[in-house]
Amino acid sequence: MKFIKILPLRGPNIWTYRPVLEAWLDIGLLEDSPSNTIPGFYERLTAWLPSLVEHRCGIGERGGFLQRVREGTWPGHILEHVTLELQTLAGMQGGFGKARSTGVRGVYKVAVRSRNEQVSRAAIHAARDLVMAAIEDKPFDLPTTLTQLRDMVDSLCLGPSTACIVEAANERNIPSIRLTDGNLVQLGYGACQHRIWTAETDQTSAIAEGISRDKDLTKQLLQSCGVPVPEGRIVEDATDAWEAAEDIGLPVVVKPSDGNHGRGVSTELMTRDEVEAAFKLADEEGSEVIVERFVRGNEHRLLIVGGKLAAAARGESVSVVGDGLASIRALIDQQINTDARRGEAEEFPLDLIVIDQNPSVVFEITRQGFTADLILPQGIHVMIQRNGNVALDVTDLVHPEVAAMATLAARIVGLDIAGIDMVAEDISQPLDKQRGAIVEVNAGPGLLMHLKPAEGAARPVGKAIVDSLFIEGATGRIPVVGITGSHGASLVAQIVASLVHISGKHVGLACRDGLYLDQRQVEKRDCATWVAAQKLLINRTVETAVIENSLTTILAEGLGYDRCQVGVVTNIEPEKHFGDYYLETPEQVFNVFRTQVDVVLGDGVAVLNAADPLVEKMAELCDGEVMLFAQYATLPVVEAHLQKGGRAVLLNDGCVVLAFAGQQELLTKLTAVPFLQAAQADAQKDSQVMALLAAVGAAWALGISFELISAGIETFELKHKNVN
Repeated sequence: MKFIKILPLRGPNIWTYRPVLEAWLDIGLLEDSPSNTIPGFYERLTAWLPSLVEHRCGIGERGGFLQRVREGTWPGHILEHVTLELQTLAGMQGGFGKARSTGVRGVYKVAVRSRNEQVSRAAIHAARDLVMAAIEDKPFDLPTTLTQLRDMVDSLCLGPSTACIVEAANERNIPSIRLTDGNLVQLGYGACQHRIWTAETDQTSAIAEGISRDKDLTKQLLQSCGVPVPEGRIVEDATDAWEAAEDIGLPVVVKPSDGNHGRGVSTELMTRDEVEAAFKLADEEGSEVIVERFVRGNEHRLLIVGGKLAAAARGESVSVVGDGLASIRALIDQQINTDARRGEAEEFPLDLIVIDQNPSVVFEITRQGFTADLILPQGIHVMIQRNGNVALDVTDLVHPEVAAMATLAARIVGLDIAGIDMVAEDISQPLDKQRGAIVEVNAGPGLLMHLKPAEGAARPVGKAIVDSLFIEGATGRIPVVGITGSHGASLVAQIVASLVHISGKHVGLACRDGLYLDQRQVEKRDCATWVAAQKLLINRTVETAVIENSLTTILAEGLGYDRCQVGVVTNIEPEKHFGDYYLETPEQVFNVFRTQVDVVLGDGVAVLNAADPLVEKMAELCDGEVMLFAQYATLPVVEAHLQKGGRAVLLNDGCVVLAFAGQQELLTKLTAVPFLQAAQADAQKDSQVMALLAAVGAAWALGISFELISAGIETFELKHKNVN
């Protein structure tokens, strides 16, 4: 099996609405060897990947794909399923896959859902090697392959916290664009967008973040507003730390002023030696060291989003129990690190405890009179970690006064999303009754403890963050006009952009003539591309985006947006495209261009050429309204459409008219449209007239007034005389 070409389709495409990786695969002589003719193939494949039994292909039931393998199927189909399974086992869900033969014998197109191009490329190459090993009865190192793929998923895919926010946005039909290889993601398009970076948003104040990092300043602000905080102060050295402890009263807590994740924090310190040793730990972590009153109770993390409590979790201390055989170091691995909640990857809510990398743990063990390598006598308990193990959901237990106090703390600091660290013996009771206190306010709080709690229900914190950014019913979308067809699309795009501009909207245009912002050309090259479309959609000034999509764009890149408000198809000339990308029939060309109609929103409009049977056929595929355009109102399809209450843009005695609700609105005469008068031939003029009608339809669909449309087309000038 050889790959002829691999195409990352980053937007909606001929296969699906989602990004896929499309591979052109040449199986050569294997075209004569379906799977049921290869001795031992089924057994080797299922021994390596027994989970393929879950694939329902063919009969639509569990085991359906394996039944196809037993009965006989071809390597392209098998490659599709093995790739999907490798992605799933690596931790990147796929789900969608297709394999289709081309007109060339032995050549297939294989498409698989791709959440990350690099991972999917690695997976499809590994799948080919695995399938060939099963065919040729050779060994295959599956564990190593999966380890490599999992490492790629961990380093290249969105982290679980960011992913949960993106998924919540998707559920509200809010589009997303990943802006970097990290966790910076845009939700929404153009002027309606918001940006997130894990649990930080473009509403998160830099000043508030700075305040939250300064623990002493945070305490001062909270205390001045009546929020209970532990008494304490910044200290200069170990001696000063002990003096502060004596002034405050034992026990105390010593911690860095700008640390995070509990690093360098020592609690319930009772002696001078403990305080001075704790000072050294804290001093190594932060710029300043704070000594404060020890608050009795359990550690809690309250997540505040948009001024509301979104989730709450309680911490637990961890300890080991001696068995008379193992050292404390070994017991940590046996009794703590075996906890399924712990791991090195971001997907784990709790970290592994590695003594050599955690001075605080060494300090905790030492203060109890032990060493890490001591064989712990049977039945003896040793505290390993007093804090930093917050993973038990208690959201439903939080007292309203406690929630109000945490919300107040976030507001005082100025954070839209805050992790409030609170110590209380009983979170279901007001703090003042138990001398509870807020000990820290954190920007960019971790979400995993609320998504995967060790006990209790997972909380929809991603939804809470999305709802705080977008009011109810908002989708973060700007009007997107997508235009395609065998010819005329570029002219339609330019006219539509001009009409949007005069309506007072900031408009972005991506077409074969270049990239434009408010009629100003910013790139002089073919910009009917996925990349150019994305540039418009990430631009905060763009209020409407007009985007041309060629057949090549759809086949080689995918659309640059997920859905559109208006989709225009000018015409289809199948023969013009034969030979490209293995296209050989009108139906195949139709299936490419229909992608533009497939992505029209339910409240959107498809503007279709009624005189082109292939284009008109797309009307039944549209989720939204269909508007027709044609030079002749007498076309049966137009008459039927108008009788059903549809809208149409037509010609009547040399005038552009808008037909709707049993009436016609005269827009302008063709003789009043300057660019039409410059046409060199009748065929060119006819083509430009059809483009004009399509553009008028798109503007009408956008809600631009008749008066503005009329004025706009009567003043429109071609940027290039050869625009087609």
